Order: sequence, then structure tokens, then C-alpha cells
Amino acid sequence: MNTDRDKVRLIFGLKLKQLRADQGLSTYDLADLTGLSPSYLNEIEKGKKYPKTEKIFAIAKALGTDYDSLVSLKVSKQLEPVVDLLNSNVLNELPFDLFGIEPGYFLEVMASAPAKLSAFISTIIEIGRNYDLRVEQFYFSVLRTYQAMHDTYFDDLEQQADAFLAQYPLPESPAQLPALLTGVLTTTYGCIVTPYDDATHPALTSLRSVYIPESNTLLINSRLSAEQTAFTLAREVGYRHLHVIHRPLESSMLAARSFDEVLNNFRASYFARAVLMPRAELMPILTEFVAQRTWQPNRLLSTITRFGVTPEMFLLRTMSLLASGFGLNDLFFLRFDQPTENQRFVLSKELHLSRLHTPHGVARDEHYCRRQVALTLLNDLRTQQATDNWNGQPACQAQITTYPSDGNAYFVLSIAKSSPPSTTNSSINIGLPITDQLRSVFAFLDDPAIPRTDVGETCERCPIPDCSVRAAAPVVLARNAQVGQVLEAIEGLRTTKKL
Repeated sequence: MNTDRDKVRLIFGLKLKQLRADQGLSTYDLADLTGLSPSYLNEIEKGKKYPKTEKIFAIAKALGTDYDSLVSLKVSKQLEPVVDLLNSNVLNELPFDLFGIEPGYFLEVMASAPAKLSAFISTIIEIGRNYDLRVEQFYFSVLRTYQAMHDTYFDDLEQQADAFLAQYPLPESPAQLPALLTGVLTTTYGCIVTPYDDATHPALTSLRSVYIPESNTLLINSRLSAEQTAFTLAREVGYRHLHVIHRPLESSMLAARSFDEVLNNFRASYFARAVLMPRAELMPILTEFVAQRTWQPNRLLSTITRFGVTPEMFLLRTMSLLASGFGLNDLFFLRFDQPTENQRFVLSKELHLSRLHTPHGVARDEHYCRRQVALTLLNDLRTQQATDNWNGQPACQAQITTYPSDGNAYFVLSIAKSSPPSTTNSSINIGLPITDQLRSVFAFLDDPAIPRTDVGETCERCPIPDCSVRAAAPVVLARNAQVGQVLEAIEGLRTTKKL
């Protein structure tokens, strides 16, 4: 939906189709009354054509209405949600091309069943309101779907990263990465890179970076770790190397102005990870790691240190390479946050490939299971910090989790860390269902050093009776059980009646 003319054509077609249907007329009936061909009327109703004035008069007369009412943009109550959608920016922002959909096809579907589509749109809008769904959350949902479609591996970006590395080889020491990337930005792209702190820009202390396009200046929070600084600079290089025009100005997107910003931020971030952890170097390391017969988390931590990246960057990159290089595309990524001022665990990021795994973010107001390694690691980290026993390094653990509710089992790899400049702790996790394929790739799955634990999705849904870390009663489970008993009783009455 690119122009106002497109909207006018479609609204006219929707009104025409509704008026014709209300009067019980077929397209052929209306053709006989107006002298217009059925195919032409069909094109009008689909929003592909807009009739000339004399033809509108003929249509109005045949339908018992007047010219002004027919051409007015005012519609019936049933069509209001569709028109609201047309007048919003949603259709302009939807990336139809990413999913192989022609915008015209979507509009044709809209024109074919406007009443049903109106009800569907109203339902989606109502769900969004109930869950306080913001525009950027919608964009991020679309992006996650796009990533899942491609198993979060993008060969075009890999090739772009390889081309950059051929021109600018990485230094031997990760400590030299910020200097190299800053040099590329300043020399090649004329960008000014300036650190800031609480004194110079107090309003920006919660952000990692801000780009000022008017002066081609990148402001970087001086409280960032060396790893975060390197990623921020690499992503900024990515925007330039990929010739990105629409991009967010702040590191944490405060308000998404378009889907292009969300998509380009992802592409630049993917480029940055591919540059900082080249596939040609990381793949042999991962191949050797998964072939080990014993679980060796320190090898992973040393790899993170070797590349000078954060655990989140590393696991996102590992996820892409496991899917593309090992055929393990049925996996998930989760990030749990635990703010200092609030001990509640928040699922802040998730990405599921192939299918929706457990846990996931549907239980907004429930308590995620404290038996999960993602949360036990965070509790351990918070305890170490409170007693001044934390060495400042990320902690890495694995767990094989089984959900008694459905019997599904997963291998979960979790790394816990702090997240400067905030005081929030986070655990970054990737999980894979236990399958024969996973066993053929991960040789260490039977290592007894990996704990096996029954877990629930949330406390409110958990069937484990003797849980010592339960944070809430299993109220959802009890409610579902009660509903099941009622349905069973009704079915029993029906069976008795038949006898």
C-alpha cells in the first residue's frame, strides 16, 4: 500500500462489494444493471481499478445509493478496522518481500473477504492492547520470524564480513580491536568517535552508544567493557560497509521508526559478530569442542576470551553456526535478566528455530522455574556478588532438562554475566532437544558431570510436587485440572444418557 490513490481504490472496492452483497446481487447481476462487464466490476472490487465518473453514477443508481455516498471514504462499522489498517503505516512497514509475498496479493485477499478480515484485524488489535504490544515489539516479532526462516544464518552477510576481513585483518590480540575498528571508522568513513560519561552526557548513561548523523559522530559510553566497545564499533562499521541508510541512532532502540531500522540493526549486528568471530576460525573450534567425550565449559570461556566478545555475542554466533554447519536447526536462544532492584527473573530475549520450545515468553506474569540452569546460575552470581566472592568472570554451566508435563528433554548451555553499564545480571542460553541427531554431534551428552533435572515451565504450571524452590503455587495447573474434571464429568453424563 504505497499511495493514497491505492487506498482510495481499495476502499471504493470494499464498499462496492459490501453494498452488492447486502442486496444479494452477484457480479453478473450488477453487470446487467450497469452495463459494465463482470470482469471490470471484479477488478474494481479488488481495488485494482477506479471507475470514471459516469460509471460511478451508473453503479450508484443500480445499488440504490448516490454518487457522494459511494465515493466518500466513510465506511460501515464492519469495514472500519480495515480502513484503520489502511490509514496506518503498518502495511507500508510490513516486509512482504522478506516472506515472498506480493503486496498486491495481500490486498486482493483483503478485498475478497473484508468482513472476516475486519474481525480478524480487530482480534489482533485487541490482543495487542491487552498485552501492551508496542509497534517495535511487532517489528521484532517479524524479525524473529525472518531469522527463523533462515535458521538465523545469512550467507550474504558472511560474505560481506569475509570481504571486510580480507581488507582489514583482525589483530592477534582482542585488546587491539577497538583501535583497529576506530581507525576504520575515522579514516575510511570520516566518522568521529568520542567517549562520554555521566558528567558529559548524564541523560545517556543507560545507553551504550548514540550516533549523531549531522556531525557524523559516534558517542560511546566509557563504562562499556572492552568487548562491548569492540562490538559497538564493529556494528557501526557494519552500517557503513553494508551501505545502510535507515538505522537507529541509539544502541538500545527506544522507539522503532520503521521496520527497516529494526532489520538493518540486525544485519549490522550480524555483520559485527561475523567479523569479530570469523566462521573460518570459529567452526574448527566448535567442531573440536562438540567431539569431546567430556563436558568442558572452560574451553568455551577461553574461546570467548580469545575472540574478545561477550557471552551473548558468542552464543548468538554459535547458534548460527550450529544450525548451518552441523544441521542442528531445531534450537532456541533465551536471555534472562535479573535487575539488582528486583529479584524477579525477566525473559528479555528469545528466538526459536523450527518450532516453539519450552520455556517461552507467553507467561508474562508467572514465575519461571528456579530449577532451570539459567536461573540457578543467576542466583549463584547474585550471591557471589553480595558476598564479594565474584571474580568478575562469566560462569558457564550445562543442564539436561526434562519437562514432566510432556516428557520433552533439552540440552541447555547457559552463561551468566553482568551487563554494564547497568547493574543487571543476565544469563544467556541456547538449548537443543535431545535427539539422535544431537547425540551424533555432541559426544559429551552422556557425561555424568552434566546434571539431569526435572523442571517446569513456570511455577504456576509446574506438576513437580516436592519442589523446594517453588516461588508460587501451581494455580494454572490446578485450574486446568479442574476444567478437565468438569469436562470428564460432562462426558460421563453423556455416556450414561446414551446407555
